[in-house]
Amino acid sequence: MTDISKLRVKIFADGADKAGMLEMYGKPYIKGLTTNPTLMRKAGITDYRAFAKDILAAIPDKPISFEVFSDEFPEMERQAMEIAAWGDNVYVKIPVGNTRRETCYALVSKLARRRVRVNVTAIMTLAQVRDVVAALDPDTSSYVSVFAGRIADTGRDPVPHMAAAVKILRVNPTAELIWASPRELLNIFQADAIGCHVITVTNDILKKLSLVDYDLDAYSLDTVKMFHNDALAAGFRL
Repeated sequence: MTDISKLRVKIFADGADKAGMLEMYGKPYIKGLTTNPTLMRKAGITDYRAFAKDILAAIPDKPISFEVFSDEFPEMERQAMEIAAWGDNVYVKIPVGNTRRETCYALVSKLARRRVRVNVTAIMTLAQVRDVVAALDPDTSSYVSVFAGRIADTGRDPVPHMAAAVKILRVNPTAELIWASPRELLNIFQADAIGCHVITVTNDILKKLSLVDYDLDAYSLDTVKMFHNDALAAGFRL
C-alpha cells in the first residue's frame, strides 16, 4: 500500500463542522475542503452566507466548494455569482440537474464562460461526465464530482467506472475528477491507483489514516480486547 505522503490523489476534507474543518485544514495532506447543504443542515447551520464567510476568513488559501441550493436555474446562476465573489479560493458546486431532471449543462457552460470555477456535483453516469466536460471552459479550472460511494451502494464496482471517467477528463486539462462519497479508507488508495485527481473524505474516515499499514495481528488483538472490555463494562452475565 502506498505511503500516504506519496499519494498523487489530492485529499479534500468533506464536512460542515467548523472545528472539524479547521482541524483538517491544518493538516498538510489536506489540499482542499468541500461542504454541501445536507452536511450544513446536520451541523445546525442556519445562516448560509455567514457560515461560509466565517469559514473563508479562517481558510483563505485552500480550494473550498460551496453549493447553490435553488432548484431554478436563473436563481442558481444568481447564487453562483454571489458565492464565486466570496473568495479567490471558492469553487461553486452546481448539481448536475434539478429535481425535475432538467440538466445543468447550459448553466455550467454560461458560468464557465464567465470564469466562474465550478464543481459540478451529484454525478453518477459516464454520460453525465461527458456532457459536463463538454460544457466546461478549458481555460477555467473546475471539478467534476462523481459519487463513487453511491455507485458502490447500488452493487456496482466504482473502480472501472471512475477509471473510465479519468479518461474522459483527459480532453480538458483544467478539469479535475473528484471521487466523491467514499465509504472506506481503501477508496483513497483506489482513487490514487487509477489516476483520479481528488477524493473528498469525511473526518470519520480521515481519522482512520493512522491505521494505514497497521499490523493485522495487532489489529486482531485490539478487536478482541474491545469486545472483552465492552462486555465487562456492560456487566453481562450468563
